[in-house]
Amino acid sequence: MSYVSTAGEFTRDQRYIASRITADGEDGYPVEAGRYRLVASRACPWAGRAVIVRRLLGLEPVLSMGVAGPTHDARSWTFDLDPGGRDPVLGIERLQEAYFARFPDYDRGITVPAIVDVRTGQVVTNDYAQMTLDLSTEWRAYHRPGAPDLYPEAARAEIDQVNKVVFADVNNGVYQCGFAGGQEAYEEAYRRLFARLDWLSDRLARRRYLVGDTITEADVRLFTTLVRFDAVYHGHFKCNRQKLTEMPVLWAYARDLFQTPGFGDTVDFVDIKRHYYEVHRDINPTGIVPAGPDLSGWLAPHGREELGGRPYGAGCEPGPLSEAETVPAEHTPLA
Repeated sequence: MSYVSTAGEFTRDQRYIASRITADGEDGYPVEAGRYRLVASRACPWAGRAVIVRRLLGLEPVLSMGVAGPTHDARSWTFDLDPGGRDPVLGIERLQEAYFARFPDYDRGITVPAIVDVRTGQVVTNDYAQMTLDLSTEWRAYHRPGAPDLYPEAARAEIDQVNKVVFADVNNGVYQCGFAGGQEAYEEAYRRLFARLDWLSDRLARRRYLVGDTITEADVRLFTTLVRFDAVYHGHFKCNRQKLTEMPVLWAYARDLFQTPGFGDTVDFVDIKRHYYEVHRDINPTGIVPAGPDLSGWLAPHGREELGGRPYGAGCEPGPLSEAETVPAEHTPLA
């Protein structure tokens, strides 16, 4: 399976399933406790957003989660982490089965995160950007007491604008570097990426969070790229002007979020590295997974408290993870 663009510049296919799960059920999928299952992989930054938001909002009791393994083939993500290689709730071996159950001729990417209707076994949506916004706005009746408002109405325009440029230049920008099929396309993506990281460093030098004085959707979206930067993007995707650890403001900001319950406790560095280095064989033909980097720095003091702000606003941190959803100790520096 090839990932490097034959056209030079990498262009992401953004044709996602647009069905939404809403409080009024306008698309035929009303918010209901226990009806849906979030399928994610801890390897994937787009899925990582949904995992973090679900945990921050305390939706675990009403929206179950299936975790696919870190690697996949051309067909789809598989549930090889589960006994017998099947998701225990959906009973399927491959996420592809849920897509085909609704769209037998589905011809786009079988992507995570995806939300599946447990009753029918059919995928509802894989629109990751809208998915997390809906978890914040449409699922409010099921938010835990003290849940943060990750998409406050008064700040939505600013959050949307920050998200737009961060997606274009950073979240997707690292992929445009890594999957570029020509020198010119790679260097253009590289320039945009580091120019935006410099812009983010300037912005975050004066404020603890990207928008306002609490964590928002914008911080979640940036974090899932930053936490993978040194482990994957710096070397594997040739984003090598600097490591994250060599960008003082962004490194402190990322550590601040990592040490905030709901963020770092969802991160599995082993799965992250296995996915990129084993799956992208046109970039890494040997499939050898690097032994580094040293992860202990993620727990170092960050000093960002001096900028003020409260992570959860007037709320409080989420409770402990269930045993079933705890990242293996050997996969994280938090143990």
